[in-house]
Amino acid sequence: MKKIVVLGCGRVGVLMVKDLARRPGLKVTAVDASSKNLAGLKPLKSIVTRKADLSDKKTVGKLVKGCDLAVGAVPGWMGFAVMKSVIDAGVNYSDISFFPEDPFKLDARARAKGVTAVVDCGVAPGLSNMIVGHVDSILDKTQKVLILVGGLPKKRTLPWEYKAPFSPADVIEEYTRPARFVRKGKVVTVPALTDVELVKLPGAGTLEAFNTDGLRSIMRTIKAPDMKEKTLRYPGHADKMRLLRDGGFFDKKKVKVGDVKVRPLDVTSSLLFPQWQLDENEDEFTVMQVTVEGRKDKKHLRYTYNLLDRFDKKTGDTSMARTTGYPNAIVAWLLATGRFERKGVCPPEYIGCDEKVFPLILRELKTRGIKLKRKIEEI
Repeated sequence: MKKIVVLGCGRVGVLMVKDLARRPGLKVTAVDASSKNLAGLKPLKSIVTRKADLSDKKTVGKLVKGCDLAVGAVPGWMGFAVMKSVIDAGVNYSDISFFPEDPFKLDARARAKGVTAVVDCGVAPGLSNMIVGHVDSILDKTQKVLILVGGLPKKRTLPWEYKAPFSPADVIEEYTRPARFVRKGKVVTVPALTDVELVKLPGAGTLEAFNTDGLRSIMRTIKAPDMKEKTLRYPGHADKMRLLRDGGFFDKKKVKVGDVKVRPLDVTSSLLFPQWQLDENEDEFTVMQVTVEGRKDKKHLRYTYNLLDRFDKKTGDTSMARTTGYPNAIVAWLLATGRFERKGVCPPEYIGCDEKVFPLILRELKTRGIKLKRKIEEI
């Protein structure tokens, strides 16, 4: 029996706990600081629940000691520290926390411990990286990568026409962190929410796409001269967010208001987050298009992968939780059962270029209702 501990049991973490607990031969422990988050898991006798502060590195080390695998689903601000603690304990890891630090800073540490640490293993980054890695392994020379991705409510409600299917704080971070992409072989940095364009995607209609910092490890691992990632929203959203950002409403430096000092970001968050909260059983969807172009046997080929996933009315699982959680849960299963054993820090594109593992992941996703449509054309 393989022992797996899931660190963080928010909407995505709980989904991963349940998915892994269905696997034969796995014993799953769910850990979170919130009793509320753990409450829904307690009736499931096959799952052990523990309440703990995961921001304490000593606590994390004790929790994972003796386990075969740890799965990370903590907020981004604590993700790097948690991963370091897991590696130091000599335990394999699969993570979706999307922390801002460079994960490769822990690569030598992981190799020394004989640990496999998969990072950014959600939908994008995550599944998108796997696709890019897979196509890159097929082509003789990869020349262009474009990733378009977004999660949106089906019903458009003013003023924002948006709901946050994952952490709203991480959404704001996407809007404030400079976006990096690759142009003519060089890394270019621009403000987020720029280069807005309208795109029409199958099943999703016309959306706007704008720059965000989503390429992450691909900039290091894929040697293509032109690569970009853009976030998808309903038209007009970028203008509204840019007004808030440029007007100082996302600033972290305190300002004096009356007799107190407050961070504008905290005030903005307290107003925005309740409005961005998905209603119970609210219909929402995740849309992604990954396009990779390059040369193969003197032909210029374009690979296009389209994903459109919707809220699961039977289970109540959001599409964003499904498309983020299932890839990581599947990879966790592969690690626990020895199907992927590359040591060190492993971004998802390393998994995508494994000709045995990547097709297996697609089959597993398909059984969960997450389907990718692929098109190959000569251009």
